[in-house]
Formats: sequence, structure tokens, C-alpha cells
Amino acid sequence: MTDDPKTLVSTDWLAAHLRDPDLRILDASWYLPDAGRDARAEYNAAHIPGARFFDIDEISDQRSALPHMAPPTEKFMSRMRAMGVGDGHQVVIYDGAGLFSAARVWWTFRLMGKTDVAVLDGGFPKWRAEGREIEDLPPVIKDRHMTVSRQNHLVKDVTQVAHSSKLREAEILDARPAARFRGEAPEPRPGLRAGHIPGSKNVPFATLLNADGTMKSVPDLRATFTAAGVDLTKPAITTCGSGVTAAVLSLALERIGHRNHSLYDGSWAEWGMFDDLPVEKG
Repeated sequence: MTDDPKTLVSTDWLAAHLRDPDLRILDASWYLPDAGRDARAEYNAAHIPGARFFDIDEISDQRSALPHMAPPTEKFMSRMRAMGVGDGHQVVIYDGAGLFSAARVWWTFRLMGKTDVAVLDGGFPKWRAEGREIEDLPPVIKDRHMTVSRQNHLVKDVTQVAHSSKLREAEILDARPAARFRGEAPEPRPGLRAGHIPGSKNVPFATLLNADGTMKSVPDLRATFTAAGVDLTKPAITTCGSGVTAAVLSLALERIGHRNHSLYDGSWAEWGMFDDLPVEKG
């Protein structure tokens, strides 16, 4: 694997840079309700030294009825400042599942115009399995100003996605498991219809990962997208259940050099709710 501080870094890279004064580490663990895990309690019990906890549900647009939508820029800036994360920092994000919710926070930083941000490949499970240093202490926070420049092209709303679906002008890539994509398995959120956005392609996020939770190599990522019928010459819109694992696809697209991608923030939590939006099954 090639370390790239703008997309993905290895546990070796992080261990070598752990004491860098301008490194900031974020624990972005988040789990579906049926996982029975408490991300903040796990962080309090053990985390990578110096890591701060990034609460995906709290650092979001809470004016929206949809789950953890991207935060307003002012809220993001104030939360990051309070966490001591700002301009000039290299940020590394990890999660407790391996590579799951960390990519969502990587995408959120990208949306805010911050590019010195990477996901830890294999996350906390790999770090622990290698017997690396952990702690249960809260980090020492020093205020740091953050300048934000929102990159609106990186996010899509329901109207834009409906337009793309109708005109087939972008590849809509759905990161949910195949059974949910086909409409054969129920959605974890109650009240949503089953199926997928018409014309979308299914690339379950787990198909982009190795058995140990690390991301596949660039050639293997490219092969996985191609095998799913994705035309990599077209713009891509990533989607999933609520905009979390869609970002794993966004990260993989960035890794293979496909820069023209955006994320449908409302995802199936929004599309599956409205009866006037078309749904395909199978």
C-alpha cells in the first residue's frame, strides 16, 4: 500500500508520525443502532494516543430531520476549534470497525476544503492487533483557528440525484449490501421502502476492502468498480443508507484517481422515504 496523507495512511506511517506536533488524530467511530456498540464509551476506554472523538451525529446539521447530514460550515469550524484541530494540521481519522465511518469524516473535511486529511487503513482493530500504543486519557487541547471553504460540488441533494438518475448522466453508486440494494432485505431504519435508485449500480463497500479491513490496492479497487459495471469515465455520485459508507466509495474513487465524484448526503434515508420518487428492485 502507498501511504498518501491526503487519502489513506498505514499503521506504520501513523506510528512513525505519532509525535509530530502538527498531527491531529480523530476517532470517528460510529455504528448502526443494531450493532450494540457505544462508540464514545469505547473511545473513553481506549484510543490511539492524542486522539480526539469526532461525534458524527452531533457534528451535523441538526436542523435536518435526516440522520447526520453535513454540518453547517460555522458549526464545523467551532467544533474543530474546540477540539484543537485547525489550519496547518495533518489530520488522520480512524474508526473502531476497520474502515467504515472514518471515510465519512474524511469526506466532511474535504467538503470543508481541507485536503491534508487521511483515513487510517485498517483502523483501530489493525492498530490494536499489532500491539501498538493506546491510552485512555483525554487529549490536551490547544485552540487553533480553522479556515473553511465549502466545496459544494462534493455533495448532492435529492433533486440533483433524481435529475442524474433520469438523464443517466452520472454513475450512481450504492454502497449498501446487495440484499438491501435488491430490495430483498429490510432497511435498518423503519418506514423506508425497499430497493434502489433507478439506474444505480451496487458496489457494496465491503467489496472494496481486504479481509483485515484495509482497503484493496489501486488495481484491485479499479477491478472491483469495473466488475460492478461502473463506467469510470463518467462522474460518480455515491450513496448508501445514510451517507456514511457512501464515503468509503468516495475514498476508493479518490485512491484510483477518479476525481469527479460527489456524495448524496440524504442517501436512502431520504430517497426511501418519499413515495413520489421511483424505486427499482432486483
